[in-house]
Amino acid sequence: MRIAQVCPRYRPYIGGVETHVEELSKRLLRMGHEVTVLSTDPSGRLPKSEAIDGVNVVRFPAFAPGDAYYLSPGLHSYMKKAEFDVVHAHGYHAFPALSAAASKAPKFVFTPHYHGRGHTPLRNLLLKPYAYFGKRIFEMADRVICVSEFEKSLVCRDFKCDGKAVVIPNGVNKAEFKGLEPFPKGLKVILYVGRLEEYKGVQYAIRAMPFLPFYRLLVIGKGPYKEALVNEAVSYGVKDKVGFMADQSRADLLRWYATADVFVMLSTAEAYGITVAEALTAGVPCIVARGSALSEFVGDSCKGVDVPIAGERLAEYVQEAQFNGMPKNVLDWDEVASRVAKVYGE
Repeated sequence: MRIAQVCPRYRPYIGGVETHVEELSKRLLRMGHEVTVLSTDPSGRLPKSEAIDGVNVVRFPAFAPGDAYYLSPGLHSYMKKAEFDVVHAHGYHAFPALSAAASKAPKFVFTPHYHGRGHTPLRNLLLKPYAYFGKRIFEMADRVICVSEFEKSLVCRDFKCDGKAVVIPNGVNKAEFKGLEPFPKGLKVILYVGRLEEYKGVQYAIRAMPFLPFYRLLVIGKGPYKEALVNEAVSYGVKDKVGFMADQSRADLLRWYATADVFVMLSTAEAYGITVAEALTAGVPCIVARGSALSEFVGDSCKGVDVPIAGERLAEYVQEAQFNGMPKNVLDWDEVASRVAKVYGE
């Protein structure tokens, strides 16, 4: 089959949707399908077309204020005339999925990665008028693939698509995590990996650092909230104990997972939580916020907490964290790709 994966951003960007599309695309290619990733590049600095691990990647100029929306007239025009057997769109909260719904492909699949709300008060306000257009994506979709039961409950509540919604969780490339060599370290490491947005909750980890003299916090990712997080570290007197890193290679990111003593993801809006699944696969105990799909990881190796949370209380949880085995709901990407391919064939 000729398959198009449509998403707001793609490698070299790091994020849950980006990882999902990349891992799925590589495996569909190995199954013998022709796979093209259609994405955007607001920076204008990335190649317009290239092959990454054998997958064709085509990027279109886009308008993305605050790293959001990714409005791309070029992508929209392309989708109207492109010829694919399957178009699989990703991400309700940005415009590329709406463009994908304009495709004439005989099969249209949608993975919304839906949070149910915007990540800022303004974005939350804009979601209401956008819903008038966004509901068309669900109407046009032959199948809606949700990455958690939590996400499915949200999309069925808001878009009445019970008959076409199925759950296929995100996955982990478990083979990558075998034999990893940790980086040298002195202090124990608290790790966060993901976008730097206020709703992700990194600020709570920073506020815990004054109560954790034998730990340092490593933040891997980029986003509009970085400056506020740096200021937070300064105001709490822990600037020297908080490190910010971006554009890590996959090999180095895996080593940082292996180096970490505790992983934190205190986000209030997640459809799944790939970085949590990866940390658990690396044998790292996790602390996550309750109230989204992250709650589905809570168990012997993953502590669920309510946010906002006081720094002193979070510090106690960090010191108590222990890894006691993998949760059963973390799949390998090979299994995920097989399930998605089966949906394509239905």
